[in-house]
Amino acid sequence: MDEVFQLEPDDIYWCTADQAWVTGVTYGIIGPWAKGLTQIHYTGKFDAVDWFNLLEQEKVTIWYTAPTALRMLIQDEVRILDKYTLPALKRVYSVGEPLNPEIIHWVRRVVKREIYDTWFQTETGAIMISNRPGLEVHPGSMGKPLQGIEAYVLAEDYSELGPDLAGSLCLKKGWPSMYRTYLNMEEQYKSKFHGEYYNTGDQAKKDADGYFWFIGRNDDVINTSGHLVGPFEVESVLLEMEEIVDVAIIGAPDEMLFEKIVAFVKLKEGLTWSKGLEVQARIRVTRQVSPIAVPSEFVVVDRIPKNRSGKIMRRVLKAQYTGQDVGDISTMED
Repeated sequence: MDEVFQLEPDDIYWCTADQAWVTGVTYGIIGPWAKGLTQIHYTGKFDAVDWFNLLEQEKVTIWYTAPTALRMLIQDEVRILDKYTLPALKRVYSVGEPLNPEIIHWVRRVVKREIYDTWFQTETGAIMISNRPGLEVHPGSMGKPLQGIEAYVLAEDYSELGPDLAGSLCLKKGWPSMYRTYLNMEEQYKSKFHGEYYNTGDQAKKDADGYFWFIGRNDDVINTSGHLVGPFEVESVLLEMEEIVDVAIIGAPDEMLFEKIVAFVKLKEGLTWSKGLEVQARIRVTRQVSPIAVPSEFVVVDRIPKNRSGKIMRRVLKAQYTGQDVGDISTMED
């Protein structure tokens, strides 16, 4: 925890992750207790005022949360804006899904602190790539690998790709917390490795400065008209619109395009979707991503389905859109 969180003995630490998930166990129980930290555990339902009361009254100094929670705070901004100063809070960290630039700007403006994105998986056992104090934050980037972690963006033949080229995010085997197997699924475990590399299943790119940028899960990347589009970059652009408070992008079968891009959007309370908003959205995506990445369809929803760690459940949206069975939804957040 030292390199990322840079904790001090008198810090008061709050990780908002569910204790049944890997973040809640690793960074919400084992890690902070092993460091002898004072920490907060809260089992109540989400409420913006309750959370900010807790942050202020308990003098939380290090706050580790998720983009989903921060987006919910953004929607409730009127209840907390200018009402809390959080004098004890030093830094905010995020985990569970990519951190959109729009959220970073909001935290800087409203909370008046820096926020650092972190990336890891259950399989990695610990944070592998992260933004942290001492490393300049590039909004939208995952940051850089931690000391001793060798991360690469590789092509299908496992050759290393150059700057800004999308490929598979892979880690060189041998990091201390590397998982040993999938229980009773040894062949699936072996399939995750190619020689010295563990394939994370994520698509990413690495820029000339060594920063990594998340694109999407391999099975989330959309193949539209022969071009690969990552949901995250489109979602990030749409979230910059004041009218949109949450969004999810999926690929749906299409006879002409192979897959068409469908945007599910949740609007700010009291607003309705209009042709004008759709035009604005299309122009933004065209200018900031690509004309190819413009959604073919916008669907207004009351909520975006996510699991308890904050990850968008795209398979649920895709199943609902195509009229298929949504399958197991026991991990969906309340």
